[in-house]
Amino acid sequence: MHQLIIFGPPGVGKGTQAEIIAAKLDLEHISTGAILRQAVSEGTDLGKKAKEIMDKGNLVPDEVMNGIVKETLSKISKSGFILDGFPRTVEQAEALSAIFDELKMNSVLVINLTADENEIIDRLLKRGRSDDTRETIMNRLKIYFESTKPVKDFYEKKGIVIDVEGVGDINDISEAILAEINKS
Repeated sequence: MHQLIIFGPPGVGKGTQAEIIAAKLDLEHISTGAILRQAVSEGTDLGKKAKEIMDKGNLVPDEVMNGIVKETLSKISKSGFILDGFPRTVEQAEALSAIFDELKMNSVLVINLTADENEIIDRLLKRGRSDDTRETIMNRLKIYFESTKPVKDFYEKKGIVIDVEGVGDINDISEAILAEINKS
């Protein structure tokens, strides 16, 4: 069973690569945004709690997100999963490690997609989303380096991080990821 977390700064192609890898390895692509929306639409207890918080314009707290992720991981029906968009903080990573232990998922790998900061800025500006201004992009990268990059350090101490260059042809990047997974 493949147990993967895809990681990297905004705009590095995590979602695209997660979809490709999930399809090639028959994995469940777990996007935290999607599972949050699903929990809300299914009206699960955690989904109701999350909806109440989001309706007030607040961020869903870790305890609720952790519960939703645990609920989702415990129902995996494919040959594994690729987790996209979680964890974003060391606290979430610690909680996720406890979830993995509880669910006896002990062969987790973290695929860290890397790219030069200028490359990321150019990519995000070309996407053409209204919220992708140079200022918002710089702010998202600042937040990433301050609060999310320490998550990579957390996993590096566990020796489970695979760095893959996230620049170039999409298929070449996918092949590089698959080659690294097969080595592990």
